[in-house]
Amino acid sequence: MKKAFLNFLGLALLATAVLTSCDNGDDPIPEPLPEVIENLENGIMNGTLTEDYTLDASVNYKLTGSFIVPEGFTFTIPAGTNITADNGGTDVYLAVLMGGKININGSASSPVIMSSANANPGDWGGLTICGKGVTTAGENAEAEVGGFIYGGTDNADNSGSVTYLVIKGTGAQINDESQYNGVSLYAVGSGTNLENIAVINGSDDGIEFFGGAASVTNMFLQNNEDDAIDWTEGWNGTVTNAYVEHTIEGFSTVIEGDKVNNNPKIINLTAVSTTGGTALQFKKESGMTITGLSLAGYSKSIDMKDGGPLSNVIIDGVEADPTKSYNNPATVDPSGWTWVDAELVEVVVLNGEVTGDETLDASKSYRLTGSYIVKDGGTLTIPAGTKIHADAGGTDVYIAVLMGGKINIDGTNDNPVVIASDLGTPADWGGLTICGKATTTAGANSEAEVGGFIYGGSDDADNSGSVTYLVIKGTGAQINDESQYNGVSLYAVGSGTTLENIAVINGADDGVEFFGGTATVTNIYLENNEDDAVDWTEGWSGGIENTYISHTIEDFSTAFEGDKANNNPLFTNVTCVSTTGGTALQFKAESGATITGLNIAGYDVDLDMKDGGATSNVKIAGADADATLISGESHKYTLNSGKDADVIDISGWTWISAGL
Repeated sequence: MKKAFLNFLGLALLATAVLTSCDNGDDPIPEPLPEVIENLENGIMNGTLTEDYTLDASVNYKLTGSFIVPEGFTFTIPAGTNITADNGGTDVYLAVLMGGKININGSASSPVIMSSANANPGDWGGLTICGKGVTTAGENAEAEVGGFIYGGTDNADNSGSVTYLVIKGTGAQINDESQYNGVSLYAVGSGTNLENIAVINGSDDGIEFFGGAASVTNMFLQNNEDDAIDWTEGWNGTVTNAYVEHTIEGFSTVIEGDKVNNNPKIINLTAVSTTGGTALQFKKESGMTITGLSLAGYSKSIDMKDGGPLSNVIIDGVEADPTKSYNNPATVDPSGWTWVDAELVEVVVLNGEVTGDETLDASKSYRLTGSYIVKDGGTLTIPAGTKIHADAGGTDVYIAVLMGGKINIDGTNDNPVVIASDLGTPADWGGLTICGKATTTAGANSEAEVGGFIYGGSDDADNSGSVTYLVIKGTGAQINDESQYNGVSLYAVGSGTTLENIAVINGADDGVEFFGGTATVTNIYLENNEDDAVDWTEGWSGGIENTYISHTIEDFSTAFEGDKANNNPLFTNVTCVSTTGGTALQFKAESGATITGLNIAGYDVDLDMKDGGATSNVKIAGADADATLISGESHKYTLNSGKDADVIDISGWTWISAGL
């Protein structure tokens, strides 16, 4: 702490300061100097307060160094006050020591704002309050920020009141392991009033509780680069109504709890991410009780970092479950918090019907909460970079394009369109279904097994739109004992439809299935779909150029499954790779295909003529499938070497790794 004070007082102070022992602990601090008040009168905040003082909201204050409220004094900041912090890193902060008080009296229409000029993360230190509450660090512990002394036996301690405060640009780096937070609460007691606090663009945590029993109502935490809400040392207060937003890569978590579990509580937490990430992380034996949890866009919901028991974390009355995404309806709506000076990510709910022209906006975050159906005559356009978060709602959540409707998914290599459940778990949601007017052996106006949609006609050149650079994850919801949604279901889709660069990952059923029609696809990536990667039936006569299939999970069905009539679909360049055995190519009834450029690796069975169909139905490298019977397994064959071409090089398919 000596270093912090010497930095702000400079060489002049060295000649005049008298070091005294602080009642807050043994660490000495400079004796307050009368110039501090004079500086305040001139709009400068720097030094240690020497008397109770109230700022003037009509003055624009500059925080040029450390400003400290010591024991016995009260610092009051009225509504509408603006404090601009120098970009001074760890030398610039506002601290309230044990026994001192701060009253920040903002209002909804006139909040108090503390920010560096450009509000860039790490510009300054932030607000630190030290109290006399209980902490597992013990009494008179030393804070990692400023070396301040905190902690006692009074969990009802009162350090003042903070209402309607907006803080920006905090998180200055102290050392390799420590940074300032936006708001640091060291053993702050429950007698302290904390309401309506926003921390935006911090390079460390938004708010961190070090023990104590402080409670906060209404918190807005946006783009804090470490944890939005962090606690340790046995904090056991309550947060009511917290909204967290992440739109930057590489942050840590929404919540990080550490060390012992004194069961703090959160009532209503809504968190939104446009960049994935982890939502709730608990270290050691930490835990909490949460009611009203809503998460959207996080790729991991619960992380028990050190293997602590899930029973320590109770969510809406039930033990935490890492397999759940907790993408429940929002419980906190910050749009009415007019005092927050920030632009919100707009979360748009998708469900219902599209009957005209509807174009989504890639700058918005979309949430698919039910069926979203493009009707005859309607067109849905999804521009590059759009992300659609599908609720884990099973068969109730899907996108369907009916006969006569169109969908234009206009992704690019750098900005694919992503439609996925937050955790990407198989069977979370239905998938994408397109119905066209092309021919199918099921006949015109047939009824699909998914949704009961009508499909099929006589126009093999039918155009249902264009799908380019699309990544789909977590599909395959179970319809009944015999049927599931696929990642992409193409019912009698015609050759006029463009289908290029499509990835289907982690589906509980097929990756893509063709029900008749003449559709062709270029560049398709299919990873860990639990039934068939590519499936077709009802006389599909299209084809796929460049098919890459990856199996790294047990008990999938096949890489290819063809069924019923053989209309000889064409496949050019097929790579199938399994690390878990299984069957590669399976043909039922009289089905078949023509394949050139085949490379199969790692499957127990390369070719399975399931119902004894003729191997001449399957043309590989320009000839009938030339197979050697595997003893004891009827109709199952191993192809010569499993390949007639090299593995497809997908190193340039960077779009397949895109996520929410």
